[in-house]
Amino acid sequence: MANTTSANIVQEKNKWHISGDVLMDNANLIMLKSETLSMSDGFVVDFAEVTKVDTAALSLIMEWQRRAFAATYKVSFANLPLNLSRLLALYGVAEFVPLGGI
Repeated sequence: MANTTSANIVQEKNKWHISGDVLMDNANLIMLKSETLSMSDGFVVDFAEVTKVDTAALSLIMEWQRRAFAATYKVSFANLPLNLSRLLALYGVAEFVPLGGI
């Protein structure tokens, strides 16, 4: 079995902080936890403490963007791991993911 780090998502004011591994195995859990968090205009999703990613992280980003758009909020993503940035480029969606600082 692969060595994985448990994932978590928490809110601090206008920021969501994700930590641990964001993989197919736990993406649904992260999504369910994110549904309990509030969104507001200009909120940031911070990946600074994420250790491993796979394509499930792309799905989460797209879903959070859909939710923000439906609520007429703007969201940006910060501190993307290199592998996640590469996946965004590989799938041709990098230009659709707004990056922002914290």
